[in-house]
Amino acid sequence: MNKETSPLWVPDAGGAAAPMARFAELASKISNRELLNFKDIHCWSIEKPEAFWALVWDFCEIKGDRGERVLINRDQMLDAAFFPDATLNFAENLLSRNGGTDAIVFRGEDRVSYRWSWDHLHNMVSKLQQAYRAAGIAQGDRIAAMMPNMPETVACMLAAASIGAIWSSCSPDFGEQGVMDRFGQIQPKLFIACNSYWYNGKLQDVAEKVGNIAKGLGVFTVVVPYANGLLNKRMENEITSRFDEFIAPFDAKTVDYSKLSFSHPLFILYSSGTTGMPKCIVHSAGGTLLQHVKEHQLHCSVRPGDKLFYFTTCGWMMWNWLVSGLASGATLCLYDGSPFAPDDQVLFNYAAAEKFSIFGTSAKYIDALRKKGVAPIKTHDLSSLRLIASTGSPLSPESFSFVYESINADVPLASMSGGTDIVSCFVLGNPLSPVWRGEIQGPGLGLAVDVWDDDGKPLRGEKGELVCTAAFPSMPLMFWNDKGGDKYRDAYFGRFDNTWSHGDFAKWTEHDGLVIHGRSDATLNPGGVRIGTAEIYNQVERLPEVVEAICIGQEWEDDVRVVLFVRLEVGKTLTPELISKIKSAIATGASPRHVPAKVIQVPDIPRTKSGKIVELAVREVVHGRPVKNKEALANPEALDLFERIAELNQ
Repeated sequence: MNKETSPLWVPDAGGAAAPMARFAELASKISNRELLNFKDIHCWSIEKPEAFWALVWDFCEIKGDRGERVLINRDQMLDAAFFPDATLNFAENLLSRNGGTDAIVFRGEDRVSYRWSWDHLHNMVSKLQQAYRAAGIAQGDRIAAMMPNMPETVACMLAAASIGAIWSSCSPDFGEQGVMDRFGQIQPKLFIACNSYWYNGKLQDVAEKVGNIAKGLGVFTVVVPYANGLLNKRMENEITSRFDEFIAPFDAKTVDYSKLSFSHPLFILYSSGTTGMPKCIVHSAGGTLLQHVKEHQLHCSVRPGDKLFYFTTCGWMMWNWLVSGLASGATLCLYDGSPFAPDDQVLFNYAAAEKFSIFGTSAKYIDALRKKGVAPIKTHDLSSLRLIASTGSPLSPESFSFVYESINADVPLASMSGGTDIVSCFVLGNPLSPVWRGEIQGPGLGLAVDVWDDDGKPLRGEKGELVCTAAFPSMPLMFWNDKGGDKYRDAYFGRFDNTWSHGDFAKWTEHDGLVIHGRSDATLNPGGVRIGTAEIYNQVERLPEVVEAICIGQEWEDDVRVVLFVRLEVGKTLTPELISKIKSAIATGASPRHVPAKVIQVPDIPRTKSGKIVELAVREVVHGRPVKNKEALANPEALDLFERIAELNQ
């Protein structure tokens, strides 16, 4: 039970100025019933999906032909289809404005900065579109990119979408094998990569890696100079072109948009791949667009001219989410590099200078700021902020409080959860409901989210499986190379018939919000009692000595015992006194059942490129089972340490 007696934030006058409030007025007229609050709007969106999604299309001013039908095969999730008669182009919707105002602002740490106007973005997309076609790229071909989060990457994606090519990206810190495991499966016709990038103040030269990947893929490669203007000599050959040379033969003209079906494939994203080859998840142009503009305009109140920032890389679905902000007329504020280079003020310097409207980041970043004692509320003018957003992992109650005490006391804090699987959010914030400590405000509009027990029965106030019981537009089209769709069905519909099982362990709160307790496939089960890992992290990571933690269930004496690994502050040692302090904090803050049987110090904790800790991979290593794709990790050497921890067998 949440012990807070009052919310951290309450909307002014019921959020009457928010786009969601205006949307509710229109929905009330259509439905002939009063939709007075978020719960009312959400219930209507689930009961009348055809009316809801048609109104989203019109309200968000989607460019395209909507067609007559909104939803067919509604009762069968795997066979359902939204807007089956519609035609549109994703890029046309994102290139929503013209003129000399900023479309994109870019900073690469403190080393590189520039900005593009809407006109310049249009011109770059036009030149790239012509270059693609001259290179033989056609509708349905794949374009793969290993790029920093920079304006050129956005333009390359938009040009691909404009002709109906399929875009797939990762960040340049991926290892060669990690890139090949992803792009090798989709057989791209063009590879785009940078020659180098800045990270933590250091120039990272990836020219040799790019050359090896290009050779492995066997495709024409375009190299974008980022940190310097020279190509590595070893890369200058007949199948490699520099970015400026690639587009030089073409003059900018009006972009030609191919009219495509709502379900035309747009993006291929990848599962983390830490326990096998990454799954190649194919997302549609229409589903992605409709879901993103709904989340941006209704849930996040994004308006034309807003400065939209999210700290992300091109290997995380939040990059795709961020870039779609162009469709709402927002200016994208891109950042590439370490969020702590040259120091822990860099993102807040950026936010204050550009007057961000929306500041989005990861829960891990917020927790790191809290532990560092950073307080931008005292040092920076962040009065332009209207929303702070967090995702990537559950945001702890302490981090909720920290945001209001140390960053900005007057804005809604939207904790969000969804993922690569749906390239969007199942649960997130909204401008009409209060923010309660430790809680996500509610489900996304149009998403029939619930929490079920193992028998498929709804739960209230108890932890269970996060599910979605009705079709929604951003369901994946398929997995690439999954003939017959068996892997797709097993991934999301293998547990409950005709119901999406997301793999999150969740609980409804008394305020109609949700708490995510971690991945359900990493749920601990000592003595048959289900425990979410986030419940343990929320307690142990508030201790000043603990930087971060990871826990798993270890098979032990015909049962499962909880093993907690902790990374401590530099110079700290895991003494018996500190172990006792950790266990006491968990027993008091969570329950005695949550207390780990073993607490073990480790120098580092393995995580994916997007910063998520990899509980399943650690569990496999602890049990002596192989982890097939360590290339998916940002720090694979950390995983090796767990194989040699003697205490695991004591």
